[in-house]
Amino acid sequence: MAKSNGKSEAEATSLDLEHELPSGDGGERESATTTGSLAGEPVGLEAELQKLKAERDSLYDRLARAQAEFDNARRRATKEQQDYRDFATADAIKTLLPALDSFERALQVKSEPADFRGGVELIYKQLQDALAKLGVRAVPAKGEAFDPHVHEAIEMVETSDAADHEVLEELQRGYKLKERLLRPAMVKVAKNPGN
Repeated sequence: MAKSNGKSEAEATSLDLEHELPSGDGGERESATTTGSLAGEPVGLEAELQKLKAERDSLYDRLARAQAEFDNARRRATKEQQDYRDFATADAIKTLLPALDSFERALQVKSEPADFRGGVELIYKQLQDALAKLGVRAVPAKGEAFDPHVHEAIEMVETSDAADHEVLEELQRGYKLKERLLRPAMVKVAKNPGN
């Protein structure tokens, strides 16, 4: 009986153990916890990935829109600059048209050479006035000190009749538009032999 008692104690112990830890219950709990946390992570990563993709798409869209707005603004500014140049040119031409009309009338009239010269001088004066209205003025040259910023020396002439580097003769008139040099004056410049 002692043996059966031993068996029954061993059986009772194993039954108690099985009862305390039901078969597969401990392993399932552990795997469920592990699987639950692992299964939760991919769902969270997937949601974060989708969120980042949406943010990337939004930023890409904003960048594309900003690029398009920049291109449109650049095109608009270029067109406005061209329109401004065209209008400025049109205003300049309108100022010069009366002088052109006067030349045409002068060429149609048959007159004496002296009268013709007087008419051309009047047209020349009219053209100078039109250019002055636009802000064009002649660069002073003859008798002035040579200035390489506004004069272009074509020839150096040795003479003692004028100061060194004085402009002796203007070969072609130079012009400025307000303070901007349009064309330098072509000049002959004095060079003193003693200097």
